[in-house]
Amino acid sequence: MKKIVASPKAPAAVGTYSQAVIADNTIYASGQLPIDPATGEFAKGGFKEQLTQVFTNLKNVLEEGGFKMSDAVKVTVYLQDLANFAALNEVYAKFFSEPYPARVAFQVAALPKNAMVEVDVIAVK
Repeated sequence: MKKIVASPKAPAAVGTYSQAVIADNTIYASGQLPIDPATGEFAKGGFKEQLTQVFTNLKNVLEEGGFKMSDAVKVTVYLQDLANFAALNEVYAKFFSEPYPARVAFQVAALPKNAMVEVDVIAVK
């Protein structure tokens, strides 16, 4: 059985997908962009501010589904510029603690709306 998750504290889907889907004891959160749900615009500032917004959006989606960031088992980070890798680790440590989830981070050719970063998460209770 699956359940669709939609948080009003995260931006609405910008395409034909759900914010997250719960199947059994696992939540699959779709990639989040650095959109502030209050304004519909990207978070002001640079990479760190955008990434903080992305993780805040993911946190809100997970919580809407009854999960926490500490339930994350796999995180995928899509970077517009791999030069932001050190900043990624700095912000990441504010949202995740040991034992850290598995993670992959890589540079992509482009992201929706020309975002600097997008992140998706899989979490298990």
